[in-house]
Amino acid sequence: MTTALLSVSDKTGVVDFARGLHALGVKILSTGGTAKLLADAGLPVVEVADHTGFPEMLDGRVKTLHPKIHGGLLARRDVPAHVAPLAAHGIAPIDILAVNLYPFEATVARAGCTLEEAIENIDIGGPAMVRSAAKNWKDVAVLTDAAQYDGVLAELRRDGRVGEATRFALAVAAFNRISNYDAAISDYLSSLRPDGTRSLFPAQSNGRFVKLQDLRYGENPHQQAAFYRDLYPAPGSLVTAKQLQGKELSYNNIADADAAWECVKSFDAPACVIVKHANPCGVALGSGPAEAYAKAFATDPTSAFGGIIAFNRPLDGEGARLVAKQFVEVLIAPGFDDEARAVFAAKANTRLLEIALPPGGESAWACGRNAVDAKRVGSGLLLQTADNRAVTRGELKVVTKKAPTERQLDDLLFAWTVAKYVKSNAIVFAAGGATLGVGAGQMSRIDSARIAGIKAANAKLSLQGSAAASDAFFPFRDGLDAVADAGAACVIQPGGSVRDDEVIAAADERGIAMVFTGVRHFRH
Repeated sequence: MTTALLSVSDKTGVVDFARGLHALGVKILSTGGTAKLLADAGLPVVEVADHTGFPEMLDGRVKTLHPKIHGGLLARRDVPAHVAPLAAHGIAPIDILAVNLYPFEATVARAGCTLEEAIENIDIGGPAMVRSAAKNWKDVAVLTDAAQYDGVLAELRRDGRVGEATRFALAVAAFNRISNYDAAISDYLSSLRPDGTRSLFPAQSNGRFVKLQDLRYGENPHQQAAFYRDLYPAPGSLVTAKQLQGKELSYNNIADADAAWECVKSFDAPACVIVKHANPCGVALGSGPAEAYAKAFATDPTSAFGGIIAFNRPLDGEGARLVAKQFVEVLIAPGFDDEARAVFAAKANTRLLEIALPPGGESAWACGRNAVDAKRVGSGLLLQTADNRAVTRGELKVVTKKAPTERQLDDLLFAWTVAKYVKSNAIVFAAGGATLGVGAGQMSRIDSARIAGIKAANAKLSLQGSAAASDAFFPFRDGLDAVADAGAACVIQPGGSVRDDEVIAAADERGIAMVFTGVRHFRH
């Protein structure tokens, strides 16, 4: 491999890469700022304009769009009809191409980015060269990321060439990069409104995901499945998890683990969430993981068997010994101390996932959450902004004659937070920072309340004096009566029914305090 063309927007590592190529006797071609950087580092470099005999023009928009560049990249060395024209026109083969593109994604992510700025950061020559080189991967090694430099240099030093398997892998990565780049441009341009503002939902949606692993099967053994992450995953999200031990995660494990992790990280105090079939079956706060787990487990010990358990604090030995008494599929925490690791070393099949809590901030991304959620329907896609709406104490509206006490307000907000993660129709009873009964996924809200009461009774937990949360309004007073009959002393619900006055009157009649949130949390 005798000639390399280096033309990079991100200059990270390019000097060392060029120095390594030069030491191996590779001639270096380059453009603009990259050429100057290499020359200033004392490396011999040939400007592309000198190589092609044609100057850069149009403020640099045209510099590598030339037959001496694309002929050198595209010519197959094993085809005489390709080699002859190269010799006839004095075109030298280019064996290595290192290109990264204008920072379009970073540019449009900046607040206040104008359309003109975005357009000027659409790379033309770079993607064209990458496509040419990747198409001719059998003869050309194309690098599109600084992380690839060291591996290619090591292979050149060892073998004197870049092997076929590596060249193919580099070509695949190159086409993926171009695909993502073009998708980012499409997303941006098709999101623009006539007034220059941007829509959250572009005219064309271009999903960009990277496969993490193939899965043994999907929800059922006859279904095939794989696990993907966002191209740029949010910190503190499930896809950033490190699996410390245990069997390979299944499709259902991943879905339930996400439900547990999203719920538990919504609490500031030490918390434990136990999920079974996508629904929390026990949630509690405590002074630490052990107390939080014991309270959460007490909600529904039967459903907790084989569940997914998540903590928002590192798991210590005390908590680990309690959890280890039951069968758990997946255990999630921001960390596991040495004692906790030792406890579960004896349970090799238990999957331990370590996920760093997100740093927090105003954006959903900073909180480790999706900004937009997607759901497939027949030959289509539903997109919506994610349900990241939190309700604060100050937003609650007391609508009954009786106002909740401070302790009851704590319980109401706790129950409300849990209800957000329970499938609709959802009814959650809670007290003392722990769930007492959870009714999920019923067609009737009254049935959800009844099921929550049945579960509490089965766990020998009293609902007398508890707080009850409903993810949506009560359309009739019968729903309010159902939670009151179960023992609730206070209720939190969105409000907004045409029969709100009837429901409020029922609460007053039953001596119940009720607050409205003005926010609904349907979860289908």
